Amino acid sequence: MHKKERLQALADFLRKRRAHLSPTEVGLPPGLRRRTPGLRREEVAQLANIGTSWYVWLEQGRDVHPSAQVLESLAQALRLTTNERRHLFLLAGQPLPSPALPPEECVSPQLQQMLDDLNPTPACVIGRRWDYLAWNKAADVVFTISEASPPYARNVIWHFFANPTTRERFTHWEQMARGLLAEFRTACARYPGDAWFEDLIEDLKQASPEFSRWWPHHDTSNLVDSEKIIEHPVLGHLEFRHLTLHLFSDPDIRVTAHIPDAQTRAKLQRFWTTEESGHLEA
Repeated sequence: MHKKERLQALADFLRKRRAHLSPTEVGLPPGLRRRTPGLRREEVAQLANIGTSWYVWLEQGRDVHPSAQVLESLAQALRLTTNERRHLFLLAGQPLPSPALPPEECVSPQLQQMLDDLNPTPACVIGRRWDYLAWNKAADVVFTISEASPPYARNVIWHFFANPTTRERFTHWEQMARGLLAEFRTACARYPGDAWFEDLIEDLKQASPEFSRWWPHHDTSNLVDSEKIIEHPVLGHLEFRHLTLHLFSDPDIRVTAHIPDAQTRAKLQRFWTTEESGHLEA
């Protein structure tokens, strides 16, 4: 996009977001004689703690080079979503910001229903800190997610490195662990200074000699569509390829489905049919 077009797009974006906000939504009195819906320019400037004239120049498409700090203030003042915030930075010609940290991650009933509908294909939702946020029954049967492993009961990395059950079930545990560790390192880099990640890393170093040995290597790889081979105590030999999708509304939340090969699918289907029949008889 040409610079002039980008500045005009930024101006148009700011005007539209301002028009969609009411004073009561941002804690301002409604006032009188509003000729147009939404906030006034001076109200946005007040909320963002910037000069009114300077904000007007932004809405006029002038080349005024807003800093990352100013853009953050505008994003908060205009109540932008995660994706809108990213769009604001792109239009302003600034590097993409670090993701804003949500106070608490949660899974919608619709997303949980989708996981349940995928049974007997194992599927789960993983949050920005690599915690299991939700899963279906098939995932729990295969990966024992509900088998808590304090002090990080639902953390994927902790399960993989500190839970003996997980280590025993994965045929190629080291290969999987190294790939998972590389992805986790990339995730940590998105949140510099997050004490939670730092605490987890230190505890993993104490709990797992392999983690302690491999962490300084700075390996880079990913597990997209990678193969997982599991020896399950009840279902026997299982093979999957896993597929990960990111939510458009929150890229930090990932939905992972483990796609079984033909033999594994047949085993899961038989197990699921037996389980469902048992529930119906009960």
